Amino acid sequence: MIHMFINKRNIVCIIVLLFGCALYTAAPSTDLEKKKAQVDELFAQWDKPEAPGAAVVIVQNSKIIYKKNYGMADLEHNIPINEFTVFCVGSVSKQFTGFAIAQLEEEGKLSLDDDIRKYIPELPDFGETITIRHLIHHTSGLREQFHLLTMAGVSLADTITMEQILKLVKRQKKLNFKPGDQVMYSNTGYSLLAEIVQQITGKSFREYMEETIFKPLGMTNSHFHDESHEIIKNKANPYMLAENDVLMRALLNHEIVGNTGLFTSAGDLAKWIMNFMQPKIGGPNLLTKMTRTFVLNDGEKSDYGFGIGVTQHWGLRVLLHSGHDSGYRCYLSYFPDQTFGIAVLTNFYSLNPSDVGRKIEKIFLVEHLPPTETEKPERESTPGRTTPDSQPVFSLTEQQLKEYTGKFYSEELDTTYQVIIRTGKLYLSHIRNDDVLLTPTGKDIFSGSAWWLKSVSFTRDKNGKISGCKFSSSRAQLVYFRLR
Repeated sequence: MIHMFINKRNIVCIIVLLFGCALYTAAPSTDLEKKKAQVDELFAQWDKPEAPGAAVVIVQNSKIIYKKNYGMADLEHNIPINEFTVFCVGSVSKQFTGFAIAQLEEEGKLSLDDDIRKYIPELPDFGETITIRHLIHHTSGLREQFHLLTMAGVSLADTITMEQILKLVKRQKKLNFKPGDQVMYSNTGYSLLAEIVQQITGKSFREYMEETIFKPLGMTNSHFHDESHEIIKNKANPYMLAENDVLMRALLNHEIVGNTGLFTSAGDLAKWIMNFMQPKIGGPNLLTKMTRTFVLNDGEKSDYGFGIGVTQHWGLRVLLHSGHDSGYRCYLSYFPDQTFGIAVLTNFYSLNPSDVGRKIEKIFLVEHLPPTETEKPERESTPGRTTPDSQPVFSLTEQQLKEYTGKFYSEELDTTYQVIIRTGKLYLSHIRNDDVLLTPTGKDIFSGSAWWLKSVSFTRDKNGKISGCKFSSSRAQLVYFRLR
């Protein structure tokens, strides 16, 4: 029999040791609670029963260290955002498409250097080879689908199908630039990547993504939405502010996938982020491939991988993407060296998840930040609207303006605009679009007042008479219209 003897000195030592351990374990917890409180402060103005809101999830070392929901998913029926609420994540969808392409390449079912007409032979021959690699890295030169659609008089609130996108691309006669010469963000490219996945697998894009990504990762609240009338369970309704600051329901009716179209929850995006940390699907080699960028024809290196930006925040490596569609917005980032990632999803267009996300990153990564480091701002992604550059204004008389009037038809868009004079000014008029003011900036060149029309340049025949015009936006350039 062994007799145990504990004197007062032993007891004091044990108590000190236990108390020290308690302090050691409590400190990180207290620090985490402070950081969580700081995150809550960022969303305080939206965490109320009369406002749309957001869902946020923070992942560290393959574990969710914080998740929280703020505000309402449905203002009409007073339904708050919860852990099952799903949002459209816009261009954050692209990294899933990039993953699918990388996966098919690993399986030997495609080559990144394949001509895209191998899979979609009905696409036009632009005189230059466009490869799958060009589509992935936004270097194809293809005109932007959302700009073309709007030029054609299609509202982005209309029901837009993949078939319409393909028909639109098939009608194009020119590229913005030679493939590989530039980086120009292109939703068109990722729509075509989704079509290539369908052609190779014989399955719908939605089915393929469900089988190869969502099911294996347990992303049970995720799907690519290819049917506009389908009921989506636990969906957050999208909202935006009208010009008079009245909160209004935003519309999202399209059936486009690949470049957008993913509906998912914060919890499901956490599973996606954790797959970068400890791969269940794809493996380290495939995930590394997704971060490879593109070298342009002139040798310059881009900062865009397989549907994901590859850049730095405060000197730390980060993979990221933002997205928006209708009133939905999303931001997702992953810091591989810190095994840290976040996702912010919102159903309110005025809430910028990229701004909030950057603040969350700084809160949690403060101990990793170099003492002095300038940060490189990331591009805002997805169907973007741009403000025309400031241009010098030339004065023209009404008689001079009359020379530009008439009806102009585009075969590429299958639509007609009328150029008219009203109150001494030149306007573009279309049956489905608001009239666009044309302001002269040079000989036969006018700037447009719409987000989708940067400039209109008029062409003349050999006799000096106006024969047509060319529309240009920031991502769809020199679309030709002939005078009827």
